[in-house]
Amino acid sequence: MQNIDLNADIGEGFGPWTIGSDADLMGVITSANIACGFHAGDPDTMAQTIDLALKNGVALGAHPGFADLQGFGRRRMHLPEPSLANMIQYQLGALSAMAQARGAPIAHFKLHGALSNMAAESLDMARTCYAAALALHPGIRLVIMPNTALEAAARDLNAPMLAEVFADRAYTDSGALLDRSQPGAMIHDPQTAADRMVAMLQTGCITSHTGRRIPTQIDTICVHGDNANALQTARSVRAALQTAGHRFCSPSFSA
Repeated sequence: MQNIDLNADIGEGFGPWTIGSDADLMGVITSANIACGFHAGDPDTMAQTIDLALKNGVALGAHPGFADLQGFGRRRMHLPEPSLANMIQYQLGALSAMAQARGAPIAHFKLHGALSNMAAESLDMARTCYAAALALHPGIRLVIMPNTALEAAARDLNAPMLAEVFADRAYTDSGALLDRSQPGAMIHDPQTAADRMVAMLQTGCITSHTGRRIPTQIDTICVHGDNANALQTARSVRAALQTAGHRFCSPSFSA
């Protein structure tokens, strides 16, 4: 039995368009990864999402991505290091200011989409992103993908981190996320997702799409808020893990 955090990528609508069931998800999750206006979100959506999280006692997290509204931040972009750092600080700074206006801290930081996937493959890129975030919030917790450059960079920077697994994504034998273009990359059945999370926490291992077990620390579980079954998946995961004796709680802010 252990304490576990349940997070969701959230606030990913834009203008009159909404994605996911944010209001309902907030009643299930313990941490929210809030889009910061580049891959999704806008000032009004960000403010509404912060207010919704605070109302539900959900920890606030920044979820920056590439400036790619049309591609939802899932298309790879190659930026020079200074531009990458500026992009991170611009987004984190915006969300931090809106949270500060409400007297609330930003508890964690998680890269989105292609930005996260690229940084997971490149120690230099991961270090640039994380150093930029830590320059604004020295105590912010970095949500990392275990056994990747994200974890290595966080350790190099001696930063607090949360090791994340995904309830609704399949893994390769190397511990990376299976590309969305591959069959079975997305796990749509809520019960299947819940059973996987129970097994992973029991064994302390990520289970790949071929059945390989990869030992890992697990601190937080993610459900993608833009998935059609996100709410049902989050509820199923939480119920299954509570039945297994796990306690859900948000990470604390240590700055």
